[in-house]
Formats: sequence, structure tokens, C-alpha cells
Amino acid sequence: MTPDHDRSRSPGGHAQLPDLLRGHRLAAGLTQAELAARAGVGVRTVRDLERGRATRPQRTTVGLLADALDLTGAARHAFVAAARPAPARTAVPDPAARHLPVTGSTTTDSGTPIALPQPVPLLGRDRDVAELGALLSEHPVVSLVGLAGVGKTALALTVAHAAAAAHPAGVAGVLVGEGSDAADVLAASVAVLGVNRLADLSCRLGGRPALLLVDAVERAPGPVAEALRTLVAAAPTLRVLVTGRRPVGLPGELVRPVAPLDVPPVGPEPTDPAELARWPAAALFVARLARVRREPPTPAELPALAALVRRLGGLPLAIELMAARGRILDVTELLDRYGDRVLDLAGVRPGWEPADLAAGTVTLREAVATSYHLLAPAERAALRRLSAFRNRWSVELAEDLLADGGERRDAVPLLDRLRELGMLSVRGAGPFRFRLVDAVRDFATEQAAVEGELTRIRRRHALVVAGLVLRTAPNLVGADLPAAVHLLDEATSDITAALAHAADDEPVTALRLAAALPRWWRLRGRDVAGRRWLRRLLADPRTADAPPVLRAWALLGVARLGAEHGAGGVELPAAREALATFRAAGEVTGELSARSMLCVLLLGVGAQGEAREQAEAALELATRHGRAREMAVAQYHLTWHDVRSADLAGARRRLAAVDRLAAQSGEQRLRLMARAALAEVTRLEGRYVDAVEQGRRVAGALVELGDPGRRRQVVGTIGLALALDGRAEEALEMVAELRPSRPVPGQRRPPAVENLDASPEGRSARPEDAICALIEGHLALHRGDRELAAEWFTAAAEHATGGERSDGTAEADLAGGGERRDLVEALVGLAASTAEVGVLDRLDRVCRATGIRLLPREEALLYALLARRERAAPRD
Repeated sequence: MTPDHDRSRSPGGHAQLPDLLRGHRLAAGLTQAELAARAGVGVRTVRDLERGRATRPQRTTVGLLADALDLTGAARHAFVAAARPAPARTAVPDPAARHLPVTGSTTTDSGTPIALPQPVPLLGRDRDVAELGALLSEHPVVSLVGLAGVGKTALALTVAHAAAAAHPAGVAGVLVGEGSDAADVLAASVAVLGVNRLADLSCRLGGRPALLLVDAVERAPGPVAEALRTLVAAAPTLRVLVTGRRPVGLPGELVRPVAPLDVPPVGPEPTDPAELARWPAAALFVARLARVRREPPTPAELPALAALVRRLGGLPLAIELMAARGRILDVTELLDRYGDRVLDLAGVRPGWEPADLAAGTVTLREAVATSYHLLAPAERAALRRLSAFRNRWSVELAEDLLADGGERRDAVPLLDRLRELGMLSVRGAGPFRFRLVDAVRDFATEQAAVEGELTRIRRRHALVVAGLVLRTAPNLVGADLPAAVHLLDEATSDITAALAHAADDEPVTALRLAAALPRWWRLRGRDVAGRRWLRRLLADPRTADAPPVLRAWALLGVARLGAEHGAGGVELPAAREALATFRAAGEVTGELSARSMLCVLLLGVGAQGEAREQAEAALELATRHGRAREMAVAQYHLTWHDVRSADLAGARRRLAAVDRLAAQSGEQRLRLMARAALAEVTRLEGRYVDAVEQGRRVAGALVELGDPGRRRQVVGTIGLALALDGRAEEALEMVAELRPSRPVPGQRRPPAVENLDASPEGRSARPEDAICALIEGHLALHRGDRELAAEWFTAAAEHATGGERSDGTAEADLAGGGERRDLVEALVGLAASTAEVGVLDRLDRVCRATGIRLLPREEALLYALLARRERAAPRD
């Protein structure tokens, strides 16, 4: 079935566009929405064309619709003729009609004539301007290529003015019009260069360099290429600067893609206007916003502004269109209203021909669609797959994704083609330096949905990301830890997206991905979110038949992350189940990891004896299999049992073994843990100055390593050593770092335990709360304020028992888990600062129940206390 071309014709005998479009659409069996999606244009565009509301649609829009309708030959010619009837032409073309608009011929200080409009001020393009000026002296043709609205013309005008002194024969420009042929372009070019015939151009230039700017070559790419080939051959000193959506294709042509403006990175959003202004995309948005409202963005709007320009991908056209809406909406409202549909932004781009402006507005989607349809079908399919990546990626990851289970092919030619068209951003020096321009990625994702490919693409993306994580996770221990963490940090957005998609579509893939991430989640402070992911996936019925070892690793990850935020006791059964599975499967690495995790969890619930048994079993297994790292970990765990029994000399010997074995296995983080533990042992020995010095060295190294949890523990050690040494001001700085909401001086009373922020798991106290209270208690005791010291030590004891108020019984002291050594230290301090007899009895019960022996320093303090009490007791 074909449309009835005869039922409605224009006065010139041609069928009218509304009837042609509607007829072709119905013949193809498409709705307006389906045609719009297939062509990559807005539904409103199709609707307005069929209703005759758009009298002269964009040439690119017509081409997109013709491609979507599969029109060829005479049918396509008739469709284009109806959409954009050729204007009446004079016998002699008027070259001046296609010149760039001129504000008046001027000259530079060196006398170079310039027949170009003044450029608009540019932001973030200084380096581009300088580099392009140098390239023009080396190449006869330099093409600025990129998406519509990326700022090619503005950059070209700025470069032309900046390079005028180097082209004394003159600087001029030509704006290519639709329907131009090679003769038109050639005639316009020689005219703006000051001659009437091509044969006179070489004499006119006289061997001096001249510069010609040719703008919008996509309107007539073939004729432009033919004309420029003739020009360059006739005038060897002529340099040509071209702008378009694709290269011209001339010999010696240098293609320079124009990238979008730099945007603020993902992370804590800036709240300082000066900091935000460092990013050209944000600075452009603020400048354009100032045209439509007098007030600058408020501090409350700055985070939304940063997120908005990121969402716009740094495209100047999109930024200008969005800022124009700031006349009635604030920036936060703009982000909420348009953040998820930036492709629908519509407006008029400066520099379009009057006939184009009369046709109405153009959407960002249509601008991107034009470049998309310059690709071959196979390239479009590849682009749709690459749209699954959420951030920067490497060539290897692209090849993994594009292989889709088939033959793996070199992706470099494709990436070069995408970059050549300005659709791909390449920045940085590492492997993860490729990223699709945001608008291109959004459009390609839409096209994948139209083609019914989206689920398959996301499934493949999840497999690729899971493969990356599984290859990287083993390096989260050992000498390669920093590099492994950095790599996963760069892939954060893709890991999150892959996990979310796979959890719904392929939960076993999601479980495999999540089970490899706990160490990274813990290092990055995402233990709560990571634990929730693992729990959700383990509870999914579709993962019940997953390999038992995989489920065991996931269970162990739940336990590891739970221990990080005080829920280790809850996950003790998960760790035991994981250990049983690993042992049954003969999985030595898993068994060692499970026993190590049990050492931590069992100590948390007060099962010191069983914890020591697990550490000794791990040490025996690691020694038998020659696992140096696991031997170091087991020795590290046994160190704290030596501390518990007051064998500080034995603890020192174990830590020396840990340091030696960790160095042997290249485990820098484990060495730092050993040195942090050594600082604590030094403090317990009463060598406070040495403990502070050791602790500060380790804390600095942990910052570089990126282990905030371990660093907080070291800060606690430093703070306690400072407090015990009487260095109050420095000790309070440590308290402020551990707990920024500490009461201000003059009002420093111990916080009520039940008023502390509760975690999602219901734990009301954090480990640092006990440390902070201990520091405050030692400081109060040092200055002789025994009453305040008693309050702080009471609070410390409560925090050490998990935040529950204790009635003084051993059962209550041991019920909540917590740090038993902290509890003993708190009770010793409480005994030293109060006359309550029951404190010593409570301390004795705790020590007998936990097996903790008092240190010589603590025993001396208590003996002195008892002697003081005996002397103060009334005599008969």
C-alpha cells in the first residue's frame, strides 16, 4: 500500500507534506509516537508536520523522517521536495547571500583585514584557541567537528580573530546555505577573499597567508568538499577552518573534535560560588542565567546547579536552553522538572537561516539524531550498546561489551569514528578515559529501547562489570590494593547500575557481583548499603540454587559488613554457615577468611575463648598451606588475646611477626594495622609520648590508603595517650575529629546513651563514643574534677557495653557486645574517681568473666586507691 499522492497537491503540482507524511506513516503501520522514536525526533514535531503547522521543517529533520520511513528513489525525492521546496534561483548566484554575517570590515593592529563578526566571549576554551592557532600554520584544512550546539562556530570565530595577525592577506568567512552547489561555495569564497575569479586569487594573496572560515558544511558536504579542494590547490598559502558535524574528507585535513565544556565532578557538591565557577559549564550557566534574572544563584541552588550542568553534559546549546527557563523557575526546580528529559529541551540556535527560524524550534534530541544518522547501521548498533556505560570506560571494557558473547573485535576504529563526530569524550591518561557525551548516551539508550535491545544490553553490561569486579577483587588484599581500589572507584557508577539491573533481571549475576565487593564497600564506608544488597540477593528465591561457595562468600560479606557498623553479633550465624560450606568444599581461602571473620565477631559478643580457638586454627591452616598473609592475619588476631591477658611483651613479638609476614606478602595495609596496634600496645605500656608519635605516623598513612574506619581507631589511641599525658588541648582535638557534635567547653557533660543516633540495625552507640568518653574522663581526672570524671567514665562503660545502661551485673555488662578492654579501662577510671564500693566488685566480675587481666599501671592505680581508702577509714 502506498500513500495517495494525488489527493492534495500544492499549487506547483507537488503533493503537500502533511498528506505525504501521514500516508507514508500509515503505510508503514506506525503511530506518530513510533515514527518519532524511530527517527529520533520529538512526537510534537511529527504531530505539527501532519497538521501543517510547520511550513518549512529543518533539512536534517526531513532526512531523519525519510530514513525512518525507509524512503528511497522517487518517493524520497518527492517527500524532500514537499518538505523543503527549492527556492527560485537567479541565473547568477549571489555569493554575498552566503557570507557569514559581517559587523563591518575591520583590521588588526598589523593591518590584517577581517570580514567576520566579533566572537562571543568563550569559557573554558583558551587551550583550544591556542592549539588551533598553531595547527592552522601546519595544515591547509582544519575541521572542527562535533554535535550541534557544542560551540563549533563560536570557537571558530574566536580562533579566526586570534589568528588574524598570522594571516596578513585577510580573514573572512562563508556560511554554507542549503541547496548550495560547488560553484556557489567557490564563488562565495573567492568573493569574500576580495576577488571575482578563482584565477585572480593567487595574485591577490601574493604568497601571503590568508584564512577562510567555512561554517555549517553539513548543509552541503559534497559541494563544500569539491569547492575547498579547488581552492586549496589554487592558493597554497590559504588556510581553511571548517565547522560541521563530520569531516570534509580532504587530503591533509586535520580533524579536531570539539568536546563539551568541563563539568563539576561527581562527589560532594560545591557550595562556594568561586569553586563552582572554576568549571566552564557552570560558569556559562550562571552567565546565561544572569540574562533572564537579576539575582545570582543562591547558596541553596549551587548543588542543584552543579548536578544540572552535569546532567546537560556540558553542551553549550543545552545549557543556554536550560538557563532560559530560569526566568520563572529556580535552579532546583529546573533540575527536578527537566533533569530526566534534557533531550526534550527546545530552542533556537543562533546562526540559523531565516527560513529555519520560521519553522519553529528544534529539540536537543533532533540535534543529536542528526549525528546519530551519520553512522553506519553497525556503528549505530555499537553506540546503542555503549550507552549502557554510565561513566568513563576503557577500550577493553568496550570490546567486552560489544562482543556480546560472539567474536571479540578491535574497538579502536569505532571509538575513533565516534570521537571524530564529537559523540565521544576522551579525557585523562588512565585506561578509563572514554565517555559518551551525555546527550548522545541518553539518545542511544532511547534508540535501544525502540529497537527492543535494552534488556539484552543491560544484561550484557552487568556481566561485563561483574567480570571486571571479579578480576579486581583479589587485588583488594596485598600490594595492589591502592590500584584495585582506584579502579573500582572509577567504575562506581557502572557497578551501581549493573547491580540494580541484574538484581531484577539476573539475580545470580548480581549475587556474584555483590559477593566480590564487601572489602571495597568497607573501605569506602558503604557497609550498610552493601549489607542490604547482599541480604536482599541471598533472600531472593532465584538465587537459592546458586553455587554453595558463591552463597558462602555472600554470607561472609554480610558478616564482614555487619561487623563494620556494630551488627556483627546478628551475622554470627552467617559466618558459621559460610565456614561450614567452605570446609565441606575444601575451599582453603574461604575457610581462612571465615575463621578470621569469626575471630572478630566472637570477640564482639564476648566469646574470647572461642575467638582464640578460631585464630589458632587459622594460624595452623595458613602455616600448613604456606599462606604468609593469612598467617599474619591470624597472628594479628592473637595479639589482642595477649593484650587481654596483659602479656604486652608477647603482643609486641606477635606484631613484629605480623609486620614481617605482611612485608613478605606485600600487604601494606596489614603492616599499617600492625603499626596501629603497636601504638595501642605502647599506650597500654604507659609510654604516651611514643604512642602519640607512632599513632600520628600511622594515621597519615591510612589517609593515603583510604581506610577511614581504621584511621578512627588510631585517632582514638592518640586521643587517649594525649589525655593520659595531660595534653588537654590536643586530646580534645582528637575528640572533635571522632565526634564533631561533642558538647562545647563549659557545657561538656556526658551525653545520655539512649539519645545517640541509632543505626539502621538498632545499635545506639558507636565504638568512638566509648573512646571519646574515656578521653573526657581521663582529662577530668587529670585536672582533679572527680565528679565530672565519674560521669564520663560511667558513660564510657555504658557505650562499651553496646549503649545499654547496665545494672552492674556481669550478664548486663556482657550482653551488648562492645569493646571489653574499653569497659575495663572505664571501670578502672570510675573506681579512681568515685567512692562507690560496688565499682570494684563490678570490675572484678568483668575481669573474671572475660579473662582480662589488669595492666601493671591499672593495678598500681587501684592499690593506691585502696590504700587511700584504708587510711581514710575511721579507726576503732
